[in-house]
Amino acid sequence: MISFSDVSKQYGKQVLFVDASFQLNPGEKVGLVGPNGAGKSTLFRMITGEESPDDGVVTVPKRVTIGLFKQEVDEMSGRPALDEAIAGSGRAGDLHHELIELEAAMSDPDRVDEMDQILERFGHVQEEYQHLGGYELEARAREVLHGLGFSDEQIDGDVGALSGGWKMRVSMARILLGNFDVLLLDEPTNHLDIESILWLEKFLKSVPSTILMTSHDRDFMNRIVSKILEIDEGDIITYSGDYDFYVREREMREKNQEAAYARQQAKLAKEQRFIDRFSAHAAKAAQVQSRVKALEKQERIEPPKKRKTMKFEFRTPGRSGDDVAMLAGVEKRFGARTIYDHFDFHVRRGERWCVMGKNGAGKSTLLKMVAGALSPDKGNVRLGASLKMGYFAQQSLDLLDPELTVWEQIQKDFPLENVGVLRNLLGAFQFSGDDVEKKIRSLSGGEKSRLVIARMLLDPPNFLVLDEPTNHLDLATKEMLVEALKEFEGTMLFVSHDRTFLRGLANRVLELGEEPLTYTGSYAEYVERTGHEAPGVHS
Repeated sequence: MISFSDVSKQYGKQVLFVDASFQLNPGEKVGLVGPNGAGKSTLFRMITGEESPDDGVVTVPKRVTIGLFKQEVDEMSGRPALDEAIAGSGRAGDLHHELIELEAAMSDPDRVDEMDQILERFGHVQEEYQHLGGYELEARAREVLHGLGFSDEQIDGDVGALSGGWKMRVSMARILLGNFDVLLLDEPTNHLDIESILWLEKFLKSVPSTILMTSHDRDFMNRIVSKILEIDEGDIITYSGDYDFYVREREMREKNQEAAYARQQAKLAKEQRFIDRFSAHAAKAAQVQSRVKALEKQERIEPPKKRKTMKFEFRTPGRSGDDVAMLAGVEKRFGARTIYDHFDFHVRRGERWCVMGKNGAGKSTLLKMVAGALSPDKGNVRLGASLKMGYFAQQSLDLLDPELTVWEQIQKDFPLENVGVLRNLLGAFQFSGDDVEKKIRSLSGGEKSRLVIARMLLDPPNFLVLDEPTNHLDLATKEMLVEALKEFEGTMLFVSHDRTFLRGLANRVLELGEEPLTYTGSYAEYVERTGHEAPGVHS
């Protein structure tokens, strides 16, 4: 059992925890929630022993093994992704690589004199490796990497050739292979597509490990956790249920506290009126003094903390023509791989198409061709009349000026706009107070995404083309964005791995596979009709 008892922690003037307590029991699967900067990463580091509390006690049993997945990529290159995943997977991984080195040493003619020691060491290592199930490790590593979306070519290829997002998946594979007693997972779904997320859900539900995780994916949390720890202004509050239960329970607690606060304030005001009215009356002096003392002793109920969630309302975009995007006979290849072959697709005004498909099916390629960022090899892509497009992809973040502050960037983009409107816009996307003075170069990926989307939506296009717009967005911003886009009167074509986004917005589904398939209906109807939440993944 891992426990925090009366833990306090602060950095300078920033107070993270004040006499905070909780316990994590064996086998529990727990979600950790709280606003950015609340102390979630610090809590993880105190469990791993990287940091200590200022006061209080953090108890972690000595023999408990802990696997930590964090949003930082280690340097990786020079060996296959498979070896890299095995290497960092704990004791069995260390032994795997020692066996490879010992086998090389046994066939090295220059080390004949050391052969007795090498053979003795090989026997010890082999015995421990076998005891830990090491001989199944390579097969398990391949299974995990496949589950996380890797092709055989990527698994056996140099890990150094992979992008940052794919290296994050290798880091994830290491943790999942380690058979750790406790898994600490910081945003495990950030770099995954929906197929990999669904695989990871099943994997985490099946392992006996204790899990403590943060996640901006509401569905993912609901399906895995049965307990929530909320960091709330220095305190840690435990809720026994999934994420939806936590939201309902927190709202109920806030309403009850608000009612109790209002009742107490009315009672205090009544007592104060009595004191004010009779303080000069000698006959009532004893009663007045008694009530003054009672008021002083009264334990005051705090008003509930109001969580600011600003709404964003769209200005109405200009109306486009009925035909928005038309693809006819489109062909697209990358080397020997055919992505599209005589592909026809038609987007009409008011439609909201979500594009589904496994890794490499051509989802981003389609959006790039529609946005004009990529040309088809054959066929044509035509856009309709009176069209104003807004295209969001991860590359859009490069359009920001790293030397400007958030406020300078938004003022540069909209020099004639009212200051109040700009502040409301930034507030809706979680930029308030000193946040607007941050330099863009110092922003996280999530903050940059929020700023790019905010800029795009202030002067709204009538055709939104969005490639994974919710990557790195926290739950509050994501839900605000979904609510705002529900009111959007234009047309949408998007790729997303977030089921809240898919369920809330799609009224058409394009599934890319051997043969492209279209479904006229919502994402929820698509799931019901096909029996899967993503191509090839059955619920």
